[in-house]
Amino acid sequence: MRLNLWIAAAVAAVLLLMSSTYVVREGHVGIVLNLGRVVRADVGPGLHFKWPLVETAHVYDERLQVLDAEPERYLTSEKKDVSVDFFSIGKIEDVTTFYRATGGDETIAVARLAPIIKDSLRNEINSRTLQQVVSGDRNQMVAQQLDAINRGAATLGIRIVDIRIKRIDLPPGGEVIEQVYRRMRAQRHQVAAQLRAEGEELSQQIRSEADRQRRVILAEAERDAQKLRGEGDAEATRIYADAYGRDAAFYAFHRSLESYRKAFDGGNAAIVLDEDDPFLEYLRDDR
Repeated sequence: MRLNLWIAAAVAAVLLLMSSTYVVREGHVGIVLNLGRVVRADVGPGLHFKWPLVETAHVYDERLQVLDAEPERYLTSEKKDVSVDFFSIGKIEDVTTFYRATGGDETIAVARLAPIIKDSLRNEINSRTLQQVVSGDRNQMVAQQLDAINRGAATLGIRIVDIRIKRIDLPPGGEVIEQVYRRMRAQRHQVAAQLRAEGEELSQQIRSEADRQRRVILAEAERDAQKLRGEGDAEATRIYADAYGRDAAFYAFHRSLESYRKAFDGGNAAIVLDEDDPFLEYLRDDR
């Protein structure tokens, strides 16, 4: 009987010791409540003691946490609809405020923090054009709203270190995406027209150069032909002159035959001359 009492006492002592101690790991912070009232906060890493039954310890991770959110739709300064997907990086800055604002529930903290971030981003995106939102400096866009976001997050005991925009999309089926497609088609048509114009210009240059070379070649060929004909005529004249100089009568006879051939070319010519005309000298029977 006495042994059973000792065993029961030992078990009670162990349970009492276990309920009066708690451990805070590295990178975490503890808070102690006495009947629901915060009595100790910012408890650092290590083994700590608390009053059993009347005190409760809660331990939270104070390292950087990624707080994800659903994509949000915004309007740019041009009243164009965009969908922004982002996530934030934050940590618990004041564990007492965090507990009082959220009851220590991280899900509630994320739910209350998301509207603060979204409203701040909305102010920034509403003041920018679609091109500035899509192709601008996103880090600068977020940095300009980070102070305002942290003022709101401070009421939750949280500090936001950074906000990263994962992607910016145009909502499907909207007028904006149709405008983007029209602009892309117009740009492609413009590029195609420019390429065609450059090709036509290059074609004209090639044709002009080919025509110039053709004219130069023809002119040079005509020049060479004229030169050769001139040289041939000169040589023929020299030969004729040499031949005719040796026999003047034969030269006169040959010239007359050439004249007859030209005069009676075609066979239908009729010439009326005096019978003593020198032109008929080689046609008389007495020759």
